Amino acid sequence: MSDFAGMEELLQDFLMEAGELLSQVDNKLVELEKRPGDKALLNDIFRGFHTIKGGAGFLNAENLVALCHRTESLFDKLRNLELTLSPELMDIIMAATGSVRDMFGDLSQATQPKAADPGLIARLEAALHGQLHAAPVVATATPVAVPAVVSEPAGVDDINWDVLHAVLTGAPIPPPAAAEAAAPTPAPRPAPVQDLPTPSRGAAVGASAPPPQNLQKETTIRIDTVRLDQVLNLSGEIGLTKNRISNLKSQIMHGNVDQATLKALDIAVSQLDLLVSDLQNAVMKTRMQPIGRLFQKYPRLARDLARQLGKDVELVLSGEETELDKTMIEDLNDPLVHLVRNAVDHGVESAEERAAAHKPPKAIVTLSASQMGDHIYIEISDDGKGIRPDVIRRKAVEKGVIDAETANGLDDRQSLHLVFLPGFSTKDEVSSVSGRGVGMDVVKTNINKLNGKIDVVSVPGQGSTFTISLPLTLAILPVLVVRLNNQSFAVPLSMVREIIPMKPKEVQRVSGRATMVVRDEVLPIRSLARMIGWESQRSPAFGVLMHAADTTFILAVDGFVGRDDVVIKPLSDIKPRGIAGATLSGDGSIVLVLDMEELLTNVQADTPMSLFTQG
Repeated sequence: MSDFAGMEELLQDFLMEAGELLSQVDNKLVELEKRPGDKALLNDIFRGFHTIKGGAGFLNAENLVALCHRTESLFDKLRNLELTLSPELMDIIMAATGSVRDMFGDLSQATQPKAADPGLIARLEAALHGQLHAAPVVATATPVAVPAVVSEPAGVDDINWDVLHAVLTGAPIPPPAAAEAAAPTPAPRPAPVQDLPTPSRGAAVGASAPPPQNLQKETTIRIDTVRLDQVLNLSGEIGLTKNRISNLKSQIMHGNVDQATLKALDIAVSQLDLLVSDLQNAVMKTRMQPIGRLFQKYPRLARDLARQLGKDVELVLSGEETELDKTMIEDLNDPLVHLVRNAVDHGVESAEERAAAHKPPKAIVTLSASQMGDHIYIEISDDGKGIRPDVIRRKAVEKGVIDAETANGLDDRQSLHLVFLPGFSTKDEVSSVSGRGVGMDVVKTNINKLNGKIDVVSVPGQGSTFTISLPLTLAILPVLVVRLNNQSFAVPLSMVREIIPMKPKEVQRVSGRATMVVRDEVLPIRSLARMIGWESQRSPAFGVLMHAADTTFILAVDGFVGRDDVVIKPLSDIKPRGIAGATLSGDGSIVLVLDMEELLTNVQADTPMSLFTQG
């Protein structure tokens, strides 16, 4: 059994609440470095850590409680002016919060956290006693916790049960008592808590036990009750309209087909259409979350990396209230980590270089989000040295990413996009931060999976901006429905440029393959039939001009139905090659949704000239 058998729900609640609290603490610590005398900020940090410690004590996570208790004591001494904040002391605090986050990782696996690094504990103790003389600790966002025994862990009786109850029930957290300034005093445990089972310390050695349950994947979502009320109200109105339509249907079935009855039916159906559309929008909004919940992770990341590299960098956030589908927010984390790290490491110059360029010592990296229409735009910009296209071309050739002839044919914009190719890096030496060329290609791949795009603009000497554009949600996909052999297929509308007729006399042979000239550009024709492994029964009548995976081509089809917004349903038990899922058309027929990325990756589908018959 896991260490938390029977307490999975409480554990999940703690991880969600405490994870958000810790992110807030990290951001406030970054602010505290700028305003070390801000007592209100210190009090907020102290309260956040105290609440985390209380929840950890309730779960009997003694190693986590011990680490939180020591770190909390540091905050207490800082706010009582018994200690003065220094960069070295902040490094120790940041290392401690990083270790706390690592312990959350252990808890997410339903196992008790390992003890903190004894070296970190020793540094905390030295700091508490004003004996901080050793070399400074370079804080990292996720330091590795080394198993060790920590003496004198804070006991479960040290918990502020009022605060814990608030955390676990969602009630407002009570204001801290004056006594919080000192070490927490024992408080009686409430009766319900005494009845809870004590977490198991693990199965006996050699006993058969299931693997620990992974609770890290968050499956819950916070929804404003106003939005739920809107869904409920719309559901009620739809029910009333449905009853009205049923009544009118009964009248018509009994022969009452006069003009007034038919008009009433038309009005009721139109009203139902509007209500269903409003309900779809309302339900979609319940999935929307402010992107600030993701952005709050990055000030700490930028601070730690800048300190490691000896740079002075401030990460400025804006547009945190912009909302995006929750599932997309989770998948954005890795790409944004890469881009923020890239801006601090590659984009921002060293202090000496900034001084020589007459720039302010503090570099500014901006992370912003905004909504335009049905798309979200995320920008990561810096005021660093910028990117020189000629250097990018030269590095790409040196590393064998492209050949010299191809490089000479690229304009500046195309050259900048070389940074997204696998294996590309401008670093001459590999470091712990970068240089292996495995970052930006991962960013582009992950953004493509979200049906998004990424672009880069740069002015040498002034800085660079990476812009990500994403659809508001992946739940509803705008598509173009095409026909092939009397079967409907849907292609993502974001890839479609235009629809053109295909006349055999306009098709040209290039290296034995069919091509067409569109506005002086020779484009390959790819047969949808060949891409999915079907036999072509006739010459394609239409071509869909598409852009995907940095290539432009013409998708040859028999015909098209039109634009639609579809909800994709996965196919049960089967995953045909190149098919992302299925949906239903207005007439009830099945429409297969194409996975164009998979088709283009795995299939060679340039169309032979033999497919086009003259006439």
